[in-house]
Amino acid sequence: MIKTEKLNKIFRSEEIETTALNEIDLEINEGEFVSIMGPSGCGKSTLMNVLGLLDNASSGKYHFLGEEVSGYNEHQRADFRKANIGFVFQSFNLIDELTVFENVELPLLYLGIPATERKERVQSMLDKMGVGHRSKHYPQQLSGGQQQRVAVSRALVTNPKIVLADEPTGNLDSSHGDEVMNLMKDLNAQGTTIVMVTHSPAYAAYGNRTVNLFDGKIADETLNGNFHV
Repeated sequence: MIKTEKLNKIFRSEEIETTALNEIDLEINEGEFVSIMGPSGCGKSTLMNVLGLLDNASSGKYHFLGEEVSGYNEHQRADFRKANIGFVFQSFNLIDELTVFENVELPLLYLGIPATERKERVQSMLDKMGVGHRSKHYPQQLSGGQQQRVAVSRALVTNPKIVLADEPTGNLDSSHGDEVMNLMKDLNAQGTTIVMVTHSPAYAAYGNRTVNLFDGKIADETLNGNFHV
């Protein structure tokens, strides 16, 4: 599904040049759950931004479903993201002024999905995630675990090819973190491809493979024995 070849990302200012990603060769197959770990500043979030087409690599190749996407301009990246990638963030990124239903509906509005289909897909996804009864509530009326379930619902409602989760448990206590990780595991068991950044070895083990980054390079990879497909 995803293949990178000698992917580099360099940030430059007037005085300094920082290599955030250094010659990254990575393959992610359909149906995998890949955890990405490493110390702060090792390039984890930069890699996720490049994989999610939120940013371009400085050099190297990035193939997504056999298509070379590393040279896409901002408009092309946005269109490709909307059609193929779901995002789950540490900070939930829900809009406080919108209800739970409206938050999850938003990406379908961007895709121009008709109103009747939007309503059916949103309510079905919220029910599946166990927060259907909260559809008329606002984010601040929910617990952290419920907010992340809404964020996952929003990521999945477009039926993306892959879900990228950047520290999805970072703002949650252990019980809500476990809840979200079990949800991720269940989604993967149903066939959803997931790439997740985490600081937690225990949560990384939910994936079937862990990729360890250090100083912008892949230091090693570990098979966790949880491959569902």
